[in-house]
Amino acid sequence: MASSTPQSQALMLATITTDLDKIAPRFEIQPDQITIIQTPTEFYETLKDKISKAQRRIYLSTLYIGKTEHEFISTIQKALAANPNLRVSFLTDSLRGTRETPEPSSASLLTPLISEFGSDRVEVRMYHTPNLTGLRKKYIPKRINEGWGLQHMKLYGVDDEIIMSGANLSSDYFSNRQDRYHLFHSAELTDYFAKIHAGVASLSFDLQPSDAPDSGGYTMSWPASNPAPSPLASPSRYKDAATKHLSHLLTPTNSPAPNPNAEKATTTIYPILSLVPLLPTSTELPALTSILTHLCHAPLQNSSWTFTAGYFNMTPSFRRLLLSTRPASGTVLTAHPHANGFFGSKGVSGMLPDAYTHLAKQFLMKVRHERLDDSIVLKEWKKGKVGEEGGWTYHAKGLWVTFPSHPPTTTTTSSASTKVEQEDPSLTVIGSSNYTKRSYSLDLEANVVIATSDAGLRRRLGEEVKWLGEHARAVDEAEFEKPERRVGLSVRVSMWLVRVLGGAL
Repeated sequence: MASSTPQSQALMLATITTDLDKIAPRFEIQPDQITIIQTPTEFYETLKDKISKAQRRIYLSTLYIGKTEHEFISTIQKALAANPNLRVSFLTDSLRGTRETPEPSSASLLTPLISEFGSDRVEVRMYHTPNLTGLRKKYIPKRINEGWGLQHMKLYGVDDEIIMSGANLSSDYFSNRQDRYHLFHSAELTDYFAKIHAGVASLSFDLQPSDAPDSGGYTMSWPASNPAPSPLASPSRYKDAATKHLSHLLTPTNSPAPNPNAEKATTTIYPILSLVPLLPTSTELPALTSILTHLCHAPLQNSSWTFTAGYFNMTPSFRRLLLSTRPASGTVLTAHPHANGFFGSKGVSGMLPDAYTHLAKQFLMKVRHERLDDSIVLKEWKKGKVGEEGGWTYHAKGLWVTFPSHPPTTTTTSSASTKVEQEDPSLTVIGSSNYTKRSYSLDLEANVVIATSDAGLRRRLGEEVKWLGEHARAVDEAEFEKPERRVGLSVRVSMWLVRVLGGAL
């Protein structure tokens, strides 16, 4: 069958982007403005290289920065010393970033930069969920309290470039934890996410250095300049003020004005976010719903998709969306227990891999029940074994959609058995979301949709899917009947843990 043309790809894309234009801001760029990074080491070296050359601004939104990441902090320190006009802003999560206090923590790692360069050049903000206050905050153990909501966005902006990823900033994410990383060379997109970063930062606690005993090297306060009261003092008023402060940033009105002199763009970026509980609505879930729903109808039936999440805990509604894309075919890629970050953990968190195994088995049972065995495949990613030499963990998440390789005017059948030659993805979603219940109700998430008709970028997206699948193999229900894969009574405990903690890391 003849390959589709860029024109036919653009026409098929338009059926989706027309809806996305109504949901989220639109940024038109050229395909060479996107660099797809492959490995954790390449991600780390790229980030350090960008930081070392920074001239104006660095903003880093992440769940946490590893408490021993002294080399990374030294890179930032040298950049600040070399460029007097450089300003750095950190946004992390309060619960995760201070968990080890008074022992070394993310907070104690960052505040010396303020001591050296001043608070006018270095800002450290920590978001605290309004869902954990009062007696609940006082008595719930620190390792569990993260289940009530986190700052989970990963936005790594330097001057006019930004890396979107699901990776945090710690040694495993820089060495042996596979994730996804896209570098965007776009001032407009970087400016947009700088506003998101600053908006959430202004709704967060401010950190300053402290020499007080047992302080952990920092003090945390709620600035009077913040546009909302502290979430610990008045959660309801905090949420109301946060909604007023942030809601306008998510609307399509944030799209840059078209440049009449610019070369016609073949690639469009849509930022989609879930900032619940700061906002009552998100743009992530509506965008994903629109994309997957279109795969059920002409001209996109007989498309294919690949969905990946390191923690197999998608919401029931998202699972229904994937299964309802028939006659599209799909691949779900997730971590084998030996590639799960919780594998071998002490205490109750060590039960989590069993819970994900149970959920994967339930998913395959649902696939069989829906008679989708021939069109949907589950694969598990494994590279060595966690805790052993050469063992990696898997943390990648996202979605790729490949359109059928025929023009949209071609008559097609809706039979699920119809096999259509597939090419490379024309659409992908990348970011921090784990597509879990907490992603849509508790955590702060930031992602982008990339829609392109450019053959070169599509080929690179296809290569990304292939290299992520190099260490994966298809599994069926029989796999989970093997003695070493069966889950015991403890799965009930681990299932509860998944609901509380799953997808948080």
